[in-house]
Order: sequence, then C-alpha cells, then structure tokens
Amino acid sequence: MDGGRRGLLDWAAVLAVGVAAGVLLALLGVPSAPLFGGLVAGLGRALLGRSRLSLPRPAGIGAQAVIGVSIGALVQTATLRTIAEHWLPVLAVTVATLLVSMVAGQLMRLQRGISPVTGAFSMIAGGASGITAMARDLGADEQVVAVLQYLRVLLIVVAMPVVATTVYGASAGSGTAPAGDGPGWPAGLLFTAVCVAVGVLLGRVSRLPVGALLGPLAVAAALDLTGLSRGAGVPAVVEAAGFLAIGLQVGLGFTRDSLRLVGRALPLALVLIVGAVAACAGLGVVLSRAAGVTLLDGYLATTPGGLYAVLATATGSGADATFVLAVQVLRLFVMLFSAPLLARVLRPRSG
Repeated sequence: MDGGRRGLLDWAAVLAVGVAAGVLLALLGVPSAPLFGGLVAGLGRALLGRSRLSLPRPAGIGAQAVIGVSIGALVQTATLRTIAEHWLPVLAVTVATLLVSMVAGQLMRLQRGISPVTGAFSMIAGGASGITAMARDLGADEQVVAVLQYLRVLLIVVAMPVVATTVYGASAGSGTAPAGDGPGWPAGLLFTAVCVAVGVLLGRVSRLPVGALLGPLAVAAALDLTGLSRGAGVPAVVEAAGFLAIGLQVGLGFTRDSLRLVGRALPLALVLIVGAVAACAGLGVVLSRAAGVTLLDGYLATTPGGLYAVLATATGSGADATFVLAVQVLRLFVMLFSAPLLARVLRPRSG
C-alpha cells in the first residue's frame, strides 16, 4: 500500500512539474509547449530519481492517437483543391524535401552512436510531434529524435519572422492562424473519441505500422473530407494532454549516457538543420516560379516545421494562407506515412 501511495505521489509530482513547465513555456511562446513541459519533467525525474519510472503503455497509445487525430483534422476539401491546381510542382517539391531530409539524416550518422534510423528521423523535415511519437515504435532513439526535431522547430520559429520581413518583404503583421468556427468542445470530444477508437482498431486489424497514430490520423482526415466531422477538432485540453504524455515518455527514457549522446550530436545537427532549412528555402523559390505564386508564399509553404507559426506569419503578412497550408499538410502526410517504410529500409543496416 505504501509503495502504491509513493508511486501515485511520484506521478503526481511529475505531472505537476510537467503542467507548470508547459504553462510557463506557453507564456514564453515556445511551440508545442506541453510536450516540452513533459520532456523537462520527465528528464528531471529520470536523472534525479532513484528508481525508473515509465509511462504506462495505454497512456502512450492514447497520446499517439490524439496527436494523429489532431494532424488528420488539418485536412480540408479546400486543401485538396489547392493541391490539385498545382499538383506537379507541389509534389515535386515535397519529394525533393523528403530527399533533403534523407541526405541530412544519413550525414547525421557521422556522429558516433547515431543509427541510420535515428539520423533519418532526427532530420525529417516536418511533423515533429508525429515523428517523435512514432520514433520508439520504429526503432529510433526517441530522446535524440525529440531534441533534434524540436531544435529545428525552435530555430525556424525564431528566424522565420525575420527572414520573411527582411528577405521577402513581408509586412510585420501580428495575425493569427486561421481558426474555424467549430461546433464546440463536446462535439470535438466525441469526434476525438470516435477517431481514436476506430483508428486504433483499424491500425491493429490492418497491421498498419504505428497504427496507434496513423490509424486515427486516417480516420480524422476521412471524416473531415466527407464533411461528417462538421468542423470538429481535438479539444485544446485533450491535445495538450497528448503532447504532455509524449513529452513525459521521451523525458523519462533519458539516461546520463543518452544525454551525453545528444550533447555530442548537437554541433553536427545544428549545421545539418541550417543546411536543410536553406535547401528548403531554395525549393521555395522553385515552387514560386513553377506554381506562379509569390516568393513569400513559396518560402512559407516549404518551411520545414513550425506549422502554426507558419500559418500565423502567412495570415499576418497577407500571403496565400490556403496555398501555404495545402503544401505544408501534403508534406506532413508524406513524411509521416513514409517514416515506417524508411525505418524498414534503414533498420537492417543499423543492426
């Protein structure tokens, strides 16, 4: 009984620290603040605690499913129409971005201790939350993946407004990402529950790789495209809980050895991230000329990460937010659904 009570108090303390850290980081404007809060709390517990603590498997599956629904809800009919209008250049740039990610990921192997799968997942351009959530299941080092993925997101979020205004002449607006008038949180909760239940079951029955994430993602996208969702999305509190759980899972898995590995990998990772971001900006120029959009639209559409910050910049600067969202969402789906195949190809060589 005492052991059970101590376990509950242990979890209560970790959750309290995670929530508090998430709130503080959100006030500072850090992207995916609940995930970072959970990572900080989990890391502190992993390094300071006398015993190991791990997230229960059902909680991890639920967190993956919630993130999948959140990503799937981004798909809209207008998004597909925009992609259809410019399908060839958009598809070409998306494939080129995937190739840039793969090259950067394999160069990441120059750092001792980084496997091919971990290197690839660390450098995949876009979908940081989804990639982090599926990293462990696909054989990657989720601690390294999480730190390097969100290092890229942080760099992009900090640099993007400066680049957009100084290089591309965007007006310094303070717009926010477009927010649809949804049917309210009860409908959102029902939508989330249905997508999670059906999606997880679908993932298991079909043996879909990382089915706990990709199954709910596919169901949410299908309900959105058919209009059955009626604009519902994941309630903010539920989404934050999902991010917090993933952050805790990653943080609690840290050891002093893995922390040292991340520290050694940071210099090379920083160089590769900057190079990948620059390459994507070059692809933005190609996209703008091929699709007949502005250079600013091309840059924002190909920025490898920080989706909501990208949309906020697009709406605040008068860019074509629909085009930007369409390209970003297509790349997000391509990256997430290609990750299991990429892991399968690279894993034998990492054995």
